[in-house]
Formats: sequence, structure tokens, C-alpha cells
Amino acid sequence: MSAGFERLGSGRFAGIGERLARVVTVASVSFGRSLLWLLAAIIVGSGVWMLLPLSKGNSAEPAKPELASVETASSGDAAAAVTPASEAQALAAAELDRLRISSQTWRRGGLGSKALVTFTLRNDNDYAVKDVAIVCAFARRDGSHLTDRSRVLADTVSMKSRKTFARITVGYVNVNADQATCSLVAARRA
Repeated sequence: MSAGFERLGSGRFAGIGERLARVVTVASVSFGRSLLWLLAAIIVGSGVWMLLPLSKGNSAEPAKPELASVETASSGDAAAAVTPASEAQALAAAELDRLRISSQTWRRGGLGSKALVTFTLRNDNDYAVKDVAIVCAFARRDGSHLTDRSRVLADTVSMKSRKTFARITVGYVNVNADQATCSLVAARRA
């Protein structure tokens, strides 16, 4: 006694289940391999990223300014004499005594990522100065140091005068920066 169900699987849909099972198996194996390659690429990329040196702006250590001397020429000489580093720093301190920042403010620009500094530079020297180098130190609200940014201003400040520099772009700044203090590093006679 047979109900005739043995011929049911031999029609045009016969073997679809087997073919579907093979396709799913092949897809899962290739997806698994792709996932393994992606994981390997992430691990290798992370290792390379950790081995790269930190840039000066992102380092946890405070950056030391590269400009630490003032180039001065005596009235009789056309070229400045070469001095050792300690003498150059002493000259820089002497020259910068009569050059100071009298007022300063800062704000964010460039969608909040750049620091725009406004300050007034006062020159009490008997000569004009140019190529004034400044360094701005940025800190969090609690006063902890974040980063330093430097800039050289090519403008000339006349003798016995003051000049206001408005909205000077110092560079990119950390989003947590809340305070800024700018100081003079170097200057040259004009």
C-alpha cells in the first residue's frame, strides 16, 4: 500500500534543498574568511600605529620652542657675529626685556578647531623689530597643560610703539583647551 508520495520529490523542484545548502555553505565559508582577513588587517594596522612616533603637537610632554635666539647686528657690522648658544640666549633675554605683550585674548575659529589670538605687542627699544616669534601654551579649565603652538610674525613693529595683531591663527588646538597664555620667544632688528 503506497500513497504515491515517493514520486513527489522527483519533479522540477527536486534537489533545490541540496543546492541551497551548498550555496549557504560556500557563502558562510567566504564570509568567515573575509572576517578573518579584516581582523588581521585591524591587528596589523593597530601595531603599526602604536610603533609610529608621536608628533610634537600630540605629545604629552611640553614642546620646547625651536626659536631661542635673537639675531642682532652691530651698527658697524653688516653681519651678526656667531655666538655660542648660551650667549645667544643671554642676548635674546636682553633684547626681549624691552619687547613685551601688553594684552592678549584668544578665541576659537575654523569650526572650533583653530586658535585665533589677538594681542598687542609693545616695543620700547630704540630700533624697530621684525620676525617676532611667539609661543602660546594651551591648558584645560583646571590648568593642566595641553599643547603649545608657535608662530613667527613677519610684520615690523616700529621703535617706541605698540602694534595690535588681531585674530592671528596660531594653529590647531585641542577641543578641551580653555585657557591660553602667549609669550615672546625671539625677534630680530628690522
